[in-house]
Amino acid sequence: MNEINKIILEKIKRYILQALDFKADIDFETFSDDLKTITACVFNLVQIGELVGKLNDEFIDQNTQIPWRKIKGMRNKIVHDYDGIRLNVVWDVLTDDLPKLIEDINHLLLKM
Repeated sequence: MNEINKIILEKIKRYILQALDFKADIDFETFSDDLKTITACVFNLVQIGELVGKLNDEFIDQNTQIPWRKIKGMRNKIVHDYDGIRLNVVWDVLTDDLPKLIEDINHLLLKM
C-alpha cells in the first residue's frame, strides 16, 4: 500500500509543479485576465484533489499536517460549481498553499 501512496504523491507533486509554473511571474490582475492560465491552474487543482481521494485512510490519518479534506473540498467546489469559483481563492491557494504543500509532499516522499 505504501508504494501506491508514493505513486499518488509523485503525481500530486507533478500537478503542483505544473500549477506553480503556469502562474509563475504573473500578478493577480494578469492571472484574472488570462482564461487559459486560470483553466490550466484550476485543472491542476482538480487533479490534486482527485488524487488525494485515492490515498488510503491510514496514510491520511498518519499525516494530519496536510489539510487533505480541504484539498479534496476545493476539488469538489471546483467540479460542482465551476462558475462560482472565486479567483482570489484560487490565487491564494496557488500563491500561499501550494508552495507549502510541495514542501510537505517532498518531505513525505523522502520518508517513503
